[in-house]
Amino acid sequence: MRDALTYRRVLLKLSGDAFSPPALESGISPEATALLAVQLQEVVGMGVEVAVVVGGGNIWRGRSAPHMDRSRADYMGMLATVMNALALQDALEGVGVHTRVQTSIQMAQIAEPYIPLRAIRHLEKGRVVIFAAGMGVPFFSTDTTAAQRALEIKAEAILKGTKVDGVYDSDPNLNPNAQKFDALEYLDVLNRGLTVMDATAISLCMENHLPILVFNFRREGNIKRALLGEPIGTLVHAAG
Repeated sequence: MRDALTYRRVLLKLSGDAFSPPALESGISPEATALLAVQLQEVVGMGVEVAVVVGGGNIWRGRSAPHMDRSRADYMGMLATVMNALALQDALEGVGVHTRVQTSIQMAQIAEPYIPLRAIRHLEKGRVVIFAAGMGVPFFSTDTTAAQRALEIKAEAILKGTKVDGVYDSDPNLNPNAQKFDALEYLDVLNRGLTVMDATAISLCMENHLPILVFNFRREGNIKRALLGEPIGTLVHAAG
């Protein structure tokens, strides 16, 4: 099975929506976290080293609080990602997958501090490492965190889990004629203003030739399909 894998070490980027009930945009759903845990259990069993960056939008979005100081609102968002990380850790441990949560803001009672070499060592031992609290500073998104962490741990790709099955030229929920892309170059994403990841994250990936696969994580088995190289989602890659 290992010989058939397209990627052996990946970073999975999950928005806060991944933790909420499918029909809602807020809260933490036991069913949603269980779905993620089962999928990750399967790929870890295949010998894949998996790190995860979680968002916190199902609990709090700093940019959606214009009445507050932006820095303070962003720190609240970082704390929301820690709650999601602990929920995912609990679900993973419940199915026998060993995990470590690392945070950019020190909170020693519940998580390790973020240390890249320690994270790599955990991955080599077959543990899932969940990165929380974003970059630990305001004004940076969890997309940018995902790109930064992926590069630091030497991941071979970013798997961007979304609620749709790839990248479209317009919102498929609003436009029934929206066209899906099977593959895109980084500059196409930036020039078209497509909502794959924010511009800082795309630029980091482009400069370091780090591929991004955008796919629907809610379809059970899709994480495994992505790792086996099956044609799902949209691949964002370097030119040529």
